[in-house]
Amino acid sequence: MSDSVVYDVTEGVGTIRLNRPDAMNSLDTATKVALRDTVRSAAEDPAVRCVVLTGTGRAFCVGQDLKEHIGLLEAGDLDALWSTVPDHYAPIAMALAEMPKPVIASLNGVAAGAGASMAFACDFRVVADTAGFNLAFTGIALSCDTGISWTLPRLIGQAKATELLYFPRTIPATEALTLGLATSVVPAAELEAATAELASKLAAGPTQAYGAVRQSLAYSASHTLEESLAFEAGKMQATGSTEDHRNAVASFVAKQKPVFEGK
Repeated sequence: MSDSVVYDVTEGVGTIRLNRPDAMNSLDTATKVALRDTVRSAAEDPAVRCVVLTGTGRAFCVGQDLKEHIGLLEAGDLDALWSTVPDHYAPIAMALAEMPKPVIASLNGVAAGAGASMAFACDFRVVADTAGFNLAFTGIALSCDTGISWTLPRLIGQAKATELLYFPRTIPATEALTLGLATSVVPAAELEAATAELASKLAAGPTQAYGAVRQSLAYSASHTLEESLAFEAGKMQATGSTEDHRNAVASFVAKQKPVFEGK
C-alpha cells in the first residue's frame, strides 16, 4: 500500500490520514487506490466503530493531482484519465457515505475539489479556523465528482450549491459554519483534541444504531414517505435485536448509564 495514506486503529477509532503534505495531499493514482482500499477496510472492520478522515500538513486534500492529470492529458491517455472517476472517486464517496458507522472529516487545512466532496460525504466536519473549502471543479472547466452533486444540495440547498459550484472560491471556516458546511470550527491548535473527543464519543456509542440512522437518512433522500417508513421499520427491528439495545433498556430500568459494545 502507498505510504501516502496512513491508517491507525486505536480504541475503536480508525484514523485515515492523507500523507502527501508536499503536494497538499493531492490525489495521484497510488493515493486514490490506497485511500479507496483503506476506507473500505475501515468500513468492514468490526473493531472500528468510528472513522476519522484527515490530512497531514497545511491541507486536508486539494483533490486531483493536477501534475499527474496534465501528464495524462499530454500523453493522450484518456482511458486512465477518466476511468479514475468510476474506479476511484465514486467508490471512495460510496464507502464514506454508506459505511454502517459514523465518519468524521477533520479538516486541518483547505479541502478543495474532490477533497471537499469527500468531506461532505462524512457525517461531521470538524474544521480548523485556518481551514476552508473550495469547490474548484469549474475553475478548471470540469464537472463535479465524488458525490458532491448529491451531498452538497442536501447540506445547504440546491440554489446555494449551484452558486458555489458555478463560481468556486475559498470559503473560510467561519462562513462554512454559517452555511452548514462545517459542523464545528475550532482553533487550529485544538483540532486534534476536538476531533478525538467527538470520535471517542461516537466510538463508545451504539454503533449499529448509528449505522441504521445513516442508512435511513440516505434511503429517504430518494424514496417516498411510505417506502421510508417501511425501511425504518426494518432497521428498527434489526437494531432492536442487538445486545446494545437489550443492555440499554436494562440500564434505563436500573437507572444506570448504558455501556455500548457495538453489538
